[in-house]
Amino acid sequence: METTARIAATPDALDFTVENVEKALHQLYYDPNIENKNLAQKWLMQAQVSPQAWQFCWALLSPDKVPEIQYFGASALHTKISRYWSDIPTDQYESLKSQLFSQIACFSSGSKMVLTRLCVALASLALNTMPEAWPGAVAEMVRVFQEEGGGVDGRARCLALLELLTVLPEEFQTSRLPQYRKGQVRGALGREWGSVCPLLQQLLRRTDSPGAVKARVLRCLSSWVLLDVPLSESEGLVHDCFSALPDPELFDTAVEAIVNAISQPDSQRYVNTLLKLVPQVLALQEQLREAVQNGDMETCHGICRIAVTLGENHSRTLLEQVDHWQSFLALVNMIMFCTGIPGHYPVNETTSSLTLTFWYTLQDEIMSFESDKQAVYLQVYRPVYFQLVDVLLHKAQFPSDQEYASWSSDEKEQFRIYRVDISDTLMYVYEMLGAELLSNLYDKLGRLLTNAEQPTSWQHTEALLYGFQSIAETIDVNYSDVIPGLIGLIPRININNVQLADTVMFTIGALAEWLADHPVMLSSVLPLVLQALGNPDLSVSSVSTLKKICRECKYDLPPYATNIVAVSQEVLIKQIHKTSQCMWLMQALGFLLSALPVEDILRNLHSLITPYIQQLEKLADETPNPSNKLAIIHILGLLSNLFTTLDISKQDDESADSSAPPVKTAPPPPGPNPVVVVLQQVFALIQTVLSKWLNDSQVVEAVCAIFEKSVKTLLHDFAPMVSQLSEMLGQMYGTIPQASALDLTRQMVHIFASETDHFPPIKALFELVTSVTLSIFQQGPRDHPDIVDSFMQLQAQALKRKPDLFLSESLDVKAVFHCGVLSLKFPEAPTVKSTCLFFVSTHTHTAETVLECVQMSPLSSYLMIACVSLLQTELLPHCSDVPPLARVVQEDGKLLVQAVLEGIGGGASRSLMDQFAEVLFCLNKHCFSLLTVWLKEALQPPGFPSSRVTAEQKDNFSQQILRERVNKRRVKDIVKEFTLLCRGLHGTEYAAEY
Repeated sequence: METTARIAATPDALDFTVENVEKALHQLYYDPNIENKNLAQKWLMQAQVSPQAWQFCWALLSPDKVPEIQYFGASALHTKISRYWSDIPTDQYESLKSQLFSQIACFSSGSKMVLTRLCVALASLALNTMPEAWPGAVAEMVRVFQEEGGGVDGRARCLALLELLTVLPEEFQTSRLPQYRKGQVRGALGREWGSVCPLLQQLLRRTDSPGAVKARVLRCLSSWVLLDVPLSESEGLVHDCFSALPDPELFDTAVEAIVNAISQPDSQRYVNTLLKLVPQVLALQEQLREAVQNGDMETCHGICRIAVTLGENHSRTLLEQVDHWQSFLALVNMIMFCTGIPGHYPVNETTSSLTLTFWYTLQDEIMSFESDKQAVYLQVYRPVYFQLVDVLLHKAQFPSDQEYASWSSDEKEQFRIYRVDISDTLMYVYEMLGAELLSNLYDKLGRLLTNAEQPTSWQHTEALLYGFQSIAETIDVNYSDVIPGLIGLIPRININNVQLADTVMFTIGALAEWLADHPVMLSSVLPLVLQALGNPDLSVSSVSTLKKICRECKYDLPPYATNIVAVSQEVLIKQIHKTSQCMWLMQALGFLLSALPVEDILRNLHSLITPYIQQLEKLADETPNPSNKLAIIHILGLLSNLFTTLDISKQDDESADSSAPPVKTAPPPPGPNPVVVVLQQVFALIQTVLSKWLNDSQVVEAVCAIFEKSVKTLLHDFAPMVSQLSEMLGQMYGTIPQASALDLTRQMVHIFASETDHFPPIKALFELVTSVTLSIFQQGPRDHPDIVDSFMQLQAQALKRKPDLFLSESLDVKAVFHCGVLSLKFPEAPTVKSTCLFFVSTHTHTAETVLECVQMSPLSSYLMIACVSLLQTELLPHCSDVPPLARVVQEDGKLLVQAVLEGIGGGASRSLMDQFAEVLFCLNKHCFSLLTVWLKEALQPPGFPSSRVTAEQKDNFSQQILRERVNKRRVKDIVKEFTLLCRGLHGTEYAAEY
């Protein structure tokens, strides 16, 4: 629309007229052009917060306007009241209140959406004026709407009053009141419950109250109990809610009201009321059973919610009432019925999943009692939990093949997640039931598989195995005496179904650690796994299980190695598995080969990778195209994953220092590492591939991954390749810079920079990539955030592992630091994080360079956080004993203080205030006399660091900072308080959240 386009383009206050607002609304709702809609919406948002909104909003509520226009008028009113309350003169409160009452009365028989918005506006007014300016607000609302007059029938007035009373607590929950006001208003609302409760009871208990009124009463109760109304004061109404449950029209709202009332944190104080609720919940069992028989999922769901809410929120309270133990046990059994509700989740029922967290809660409460009490409760509830296991395994069973085939993919996914939840519950229950649970499962599985007379479904067998898998995946079952029997039973299972076969595989995988301690049992299960490798439907389960076995049992697998390699080669050649499973399979083979003699490793490697090397040679000769690119990346990925796990020396897994290279506990066999031998053989081929694909970041990344993973795995065993790889990396990066090359360089620096023999090539490589990257910064690095990120990580690693790299005359340290400052202003969080790591890694001998950066460019908030660690741990503490540092601080400290104050004043994110406070604290501790002068001089100019703070407030801040030389926490609080003043946020909801 032309008018609105003009309005949007020139948002003059005079344009916010009733006529223009109506035109803009028409465009918003009816114009098919999305750009025009967006223009209209933007303009309307400006209109809504403009001073003119007070004039047009009332006009828009005129009875002759359409509801969409009236709604905007009501919304504008709410916006002005809720967000710009301070603009309203005190003497206008009564007039505004009267107008709103009048409008609500008019719309009580009109548009529901407009009525609700007007009620929200009046609610906001009430919250801003109670209790001082409008004491007894709710009582007055009730009185006004109970009065006759205005030509509005009683039912409409009643519904309007209930809507107003409903939105009042809801508006409180989302209001922008400062925290201190929230406390006052909450207390005032709590006192108003005395006016609300009798009204709700009267309306709910009257036999002639229409269903719509009763439903609104229940909604109103739901809203008020969220204000922590004492359960004892709402007890009568909650009882009335139970009476409303048989009415289908009131069922959902009644359930919501009951659940909200009994789930309030304070409700556990009212033990007698809770005890009265238990029989009322138990009385719902008949309605629940009827709903189950009739397939009424909504009613089942609602009743289950009530039972679970009572049990979950008040388990401990009800457990402690020992005289009423039978009624609580009955409630537990009711929840057990809900857990085992007939039908398959999520197709036939959606209720059972609601109950699972209850069983966690109940177990936690029982196990938290002192040992004497705990023993008594366990005597009662251990049988209940054994029953729960049976129920859960029944619910975890797959439906018939025909029924499962009819499910949608979404239903199958929901069922998978449901089974995972059941698995987690079983694992948790094991903590209470212990080894007896495994014995119980084993006995059932044994009877199932050995009873030839009674036919069994595969679903039953699968569920029992799933129970074993759930526990063995996370619990140490090495000392269980039933696992040998389970391993013996697995070959007896008639595997005629994919789901059953999957679970058999995953169960074997879960027992991999046990098999490592009992290698004699490998011969029972390994043939099953190798057979499953050839089935594409079992791809994930069979490959992951083989990988676990090869990882955990590799030193017991040499007798089976030939067979495993042969089967794996066959499935790889046949391309049975997807790419990710092929990579897992190569990792499995890497674990397997690691335990073989070197000559056997080389022989198997030759057999395994020769076909791929031949294919790669052929691809390297072809003209680059998308098809052969995918094939090249696939082959390089296979090699990467193989070399990731192929390690012929044992590593110390207990090494605590993750920043240091892993420690080898046993020396490798003499001679070159097999991986190095292979890499040296294919090095020329890889260079050929690179020569044709250097422009493709994915191929370069795949090449770098081979060497990066090999370096990580082999560590110092990779030494023979350092020189030639450094040369190749330099050539690669010098031709076309790529982030993956920097990441590989970082690994090389990490492992080899500290070794005298390898320092020269590492130094040359580091200087080259640094020089090339500096040239990128000169040309404009904004299009290369990945390179900047990797570059800063490399610089941080170099500072940490070998600071001597920065002593080279060939390295422009000052330029590197300027690059760091520039990088801190990137919008990408990972880049900024990597750059901060670079600054934090800076050592004392580079401290002066940091201060040079501070002097030469405005100090960004990101640079401040990066420098804090340096200033605290390196520079400032040495001011008194290192004269050069003292001179630097004395000459340039004021710049630092000004930058810190600028950040505190609003120039930086509030999340950085703790870091700024640390700098001030450190300055105060080590340079007190200087800081006294700097603060005085820096805070002297008017309007600095913010125009919102007075000279008196600045002086007070300065004195508070200088007074605190010991309590760092207090300095942080002072800085936070001052930054809120500077930003005009002191006393707001934002301050409360800070």
